[in-house]
Amino acid sequence: MSQKKEVQLSVRNLCVDYITSNGDVRAVNSISFDIGKGEVFGLAGESGCGKSTVAFSVCRLHKPPAFISGGEIVFNGKDILEFDDEQLRQYRWKESAMVFQSAMNSLNPVLTMEEQFCDVLLAHTDMTRQECVKRAGQLLEIVDIHPSRLTDYPHQFSGGMRQRLVIAIALALNAKLIIMDEPTTALDVVVQREILQKIYQLKEEFGFSILFITHDISLMVEFCDRIGIMYAGELAEVSPAKNILTRPNHPYTEGLGNAFPPLHGEKKRLVGIPGTPLNLFEVPVGCRFQARCPYVKDVCRQEYCTLTEIAPGEFSSCHLHNDGMIDVKSLEPKPVQA
Repeated sequence: MSQKKEVQLSVRNLCVDYITSNGDVRAVNSISFDIGKGEVFGLAGESGCGKSTVAFSVCRLHKPPAFISGGEIVFNGKDILEFDDEQLRQYRWKESAMVFQSAMNSLNPVLTMEEQFCDVLLAHTDMTRQECVKRAGQLLEIVDIHPSRLTDYPHQFSGGMRQRLVIAIALALNAKLIIMDEPTTALDVVVQREILQKIYQLKEEFGFSILFITHDISLMVEFCDRIGIMYAGELAEVSPAKNILTRPNHPYTEGLGNAFPPLHGEKKRLVGIPGTPLNLFEVPVGCRFQARCPYVKDVCRQEYCTLTEIAPGEFSSCHLHNDGMIDVKSLEPKPVQA
């Protein structure tokens, strides 16, 4: 997947398995994508599609029963899957930092924010305690929180402020890649906007790249440069953000877009995606989306379809494109069992 910007992160054929009592299950199957320097790349999809699993893989944070079973994760020319413990320690936070889901769960409730900032800085730098406190104060100012709040505990901050604190910790060592896993979950729309504006401002100021994960495609379209749509552990589509809702290249992407009410124009009934997400213990032959697809053909049930470039910068894993570029919206849907 080539792109104009210099590549910061290149993921190739990434596979992640989970060991269960019923046997191994593949949660991520041969995922490939690039993130350019200074680019915001989004991953969207239903719960359980593998978004967070991909994010944890990029930071090598998986613990049993999960394990990376194949592929490459190349950061600035080095495959992090080959890193030893010391190389991983240098990579995490200094090169790649992560903003986890739910800020309150990411912060230690019994430590002041000063202690939590200093933990990161002392573990990865040669700073003195005094220098760490000074740096922590600077980081708070970057996210519009007064340095005097360093002595406060997480419960003394609002939800939006806690989210900004987690972002500040991720910025502590000037990481080149920030992974944000649902950074605005449980925040109201006003605070969501403030948080995203601050993140974008910081990205422009410091020049880092972002892997942005959320369920909210409408939010992602406003924030990201390119978006990857995941379904059942695979990439269904990768396209520029501006095209995801207006020119979907995969029936699943079209279904996600139809679930959002329009802000302008005539009112119309929303159409959800029928059926339920795929059980990864029962992966069918052919396309994984076949049971829920309104355009399904016989070939979809017989042959697997890989992610293929169908137009410059646009990728789709759908048999509808085998004969060239086809507008999904121009096809006649078939009834699907709910």
